[in-house]
Amino acid sequence: MRVLRILLVVLAGLALTACSSKFKTYNGPEITSVQVQKANRKMYLLHNSKVIKAYEIGLGGVPTGPKEYEGDGKTPEGIYYITHRNPDSRYHLSLGISYPNNEDRAHAALLGKPPGGDIMIHGGPPRKANGKPRKVSSPDWTAGCIAVTDEEIERIYAMINPGTPIVILP
Repeated sequence: MRVLRILLVVLAGLALTACSSKFKTYNGPEITSVQVQKANRKMYLLHNSKVIKAYEIGLGGVPTGPKEYEGDGKTPEGIYYITHRNPDSRYHLSLGISYPNNEDRAHAALLGKPPGGDIMIHGGPPRKANGKPRKVSSPDWTAGCIAVTDEEIERIYAMINPGTPIVILP
């Protein structure tokens, strides 16, 4: 009887761990592209021309205009693609974006500045040392990335594969 009780407790713990995993699965239509509309603070996941899911987003701290160089606080504008998934991101989970491209590098060089990089779609800010969430003072709080909630990035991470095009519009 005691062994059965221990086994049930262990199985229940494993079931709870599986339910809280940040790695979700997605079995819907393939996401063939992502569209970001900076002015509307919206991101759309599309299968061909059909919107599968829409999200409200946060942007860089200087949300108007295209990213020009490292540290300008702007989110890029243009056509990029998802480069990779980062399960160990400081921001819960993240998806890399192929910024900078050759045009971005050339523009930054004309300004005499580095183009920057490490632009991602990611969850909320890193948690405090005590595990509590950090508060952000503005919806546009990133250094140039596209931010969603931790719960949303879990779904997005499962839905988007590396190589998926992302169009970032003004």
